[in-house]
Amino acid sequence: MADELFEGLPAMQPGSVWLVGAGPGDPGLLTMHAVNAIRQADVVVHDALVNANCLKLVKPGAVLEYAGKRGGKPSAKQGDISLRLVELAKQGKKVLRLKGGDPFVFGRGGEEALMLVRHNIPFRVVPGITAGIGGLAYAGIPVTHRDVNHIVTFLTGHDSNGIVPDRIDWPSIAKGSPVIVMYMAMKHIATITQRLIEAGRKPQEPVAIVCNATTEQQQVLVTSLANAEKDLIVAGLSPPAIVVVGDVVSLRQTLDWMPPVNVSIAASDV
Repeated sequence: MADELFEGLPAMQPGSVWLVGAGPGDPGLLTMHAVNAIRQADVVVHDALVNANCLKLVKPGAVLEYAGKRGGKPSAKQGDISLRLVELAKQGKKVLRLKGGDPFVFGRGGEEALMLVRHNIPFRVVPGITAGIGGLAYAGIPVTHRDVNHIVTFLTGHDSNGIVPDRIDWPSIAKGSPVIVMYMAMKHIATITQRLIEAGRKPQEPVAIVCNATTEQQQVLVTSLANAEKDLIVAGLSPPAIVVVGDVVSLRQTLDWMPPVNVSIAASDV
């Protein structure tokens, strides 16, 4: 029965690369296309954020290559990873580039795809559930709610140099987006919250920081813009994390559906 589920799904071709999103952590959030790719690949080049249980789906004899890519941690250079995909494809391998979340949402999948195009390597993109949506859903926080917001902004908290991006128009985002979802923002939370408050956001506006989203290690800190830095230090949380700012955070009190293993950390002045 299991094999019948994959009948009619595309077959990986030798010498091609699939850029596949593994979702935010829970293996149950893999798509059918993602599982289909994992089962076929000769080589799986995977990120640190890919759940180890996802990798158990590989076929016998498949090679796993670790590509790192954790913010602030030693990682292979992006250019080297992209060229490795080209090299493996030219060897006639069925190559799977397995990435946490979605390949095209702050996942550098676009950079890898452009490299494949330059070298005439056929490729396919399989979207995944991004942490900024799926991770928050597991924390009981909807990114949109018609009584709260009709706009949501997704942004990254650091650029390729590891600093807060200068090209982000913080005043415009602060004024125009009722809900802001931030990837890789924990390291610079003090700078980011200060910029948002200076741009007009209320210091008491609710903030949630979701670590290890959708996994058994998930932890959720609910705080405010003014207290985010202090409460984060007290809580002792560490990345990977998604940060969300806006009144949708208050819906968590009612919509938190995860089992008791989901640790919720209350903070001050929310």
